[in-house]
Amino acid sequence: MPPRFNMSQLKSQMRQAQRKAERQMQSEINRATRKYENEMNRERQKYNAAVRHNQQLINCEIDKLKSHTTAQSDYLASIYAMYRLYTIVRNFYTDNNITSEQDYIINLVEQEQVNGLITANVVEYRDFPTESIKDEEIGDELLLVSKDLYNRWQGAIYALNPLNPDAARHFCTSVREIFTDFIESKAPDAEVFAYKPDAERTKQGNATRKEKIRYMMRDLEMEDCVVDFADADIQNILELFFIFNGATHGEAGKYEFAALLQVKKRVEQGIHFLCGISAGKEIKR
Repeated sequence: MPPRFNMSQLKSQMRQAQRKAERQMQSEINRATRKYENEMNRERQKYNAAVRHNQQLINCEIDKLKSHTTAQSDYLASIYAMYRLYTIVRNFYTDNNITSEQDYIINLVEQEQVNGLITANVVEYRDFPTESIKDEEIGDELLLVSKDLYNRWQGAIYALNPLNPDAARHFCTSVREIFTDFIESKAPDAEVFAYKPDAERTKQGNATRKEKIRYMMRDLEMEDCVVDFADADIQNILELFFIFNGATHGEAGKYEFAALLQVKKRVEQGIHFLCGISAGKEIKR
C-alpha cells in the first residue's frame, strides 16, 4: 500500500527548502558585496596613494626650484604661474564633490604639474629627479585625432637622435606645430564663436588659445581655474620650445641629450593632457 499523502509535511519541506535557498542567496549576495567593497577599498587606497605621491613629488620639485637663486627667465616665470593656478585647482576640488570625468581631469592636472616642475629643474639647473616619470605612449591617441599629426610626431621622434647635432631644434620645431594644429583642429574659430559669441579675440580677430581650450572642455563642467591652468600649461611648454629652438646638444650645445629626453616626456604628457581635456564625456580611463 502506497504511503499516505501528507500535505502538511509537504508544505513544511517546501518552506525548509525555500529558507535554505534564501540563506544561500543571501550568502552569495553578502560574499559578492564584500568582494566589491574590498575591490573598491583597494582602488580607493591605490588612488589616494597616487594622489599623495603626486603631491609629494610636486612639493619636492617646487622646493628644489625655489632653492636656486638665479635670475628668473620667461620659462621659469611660466612654471611658477602654472604652479599658482595648480594650487587654486587643488584647493577648489579638494573641498567639492566631483564626477568621475572631473576626477580624471584633475589627475591629469597633477601629472602635468609634476612633469612641468621636473622638466624645469632639469632644463634650468641640471637637477634630475631621483624618480623617473613614465613615458606616455601617445601615438594611438594622436592617430585618433589626425593621421597627419601622428606622422609628424613620428618624424619628431626620429629627429630626437643623439647623433643628430640639431636634435633639439628639429624636435621642438616639429612638436610646437603639433600643439598648435591639435588645438586648431579641436577648436576651429567658427565653432568657438558659435559656442561663445563674445569669446575673447586676438589682435588678428581669432579666438584666443584660452577660449579654444574652454571650448575643448565644454562638456566637462570644469571651473575656470582648470581652463586657466590648461592655458598656462601650454604656455609653459611653448616657452620650453623657445629655449631649445636654437640649441644643439652634446659638446656643441648647451643641453645634454638626457635633458632632451626629459623634454620629450614633458611633451608626451602635454599631448596626453590635450587629448584628455578634449575627450569630453567620451573620456576613457
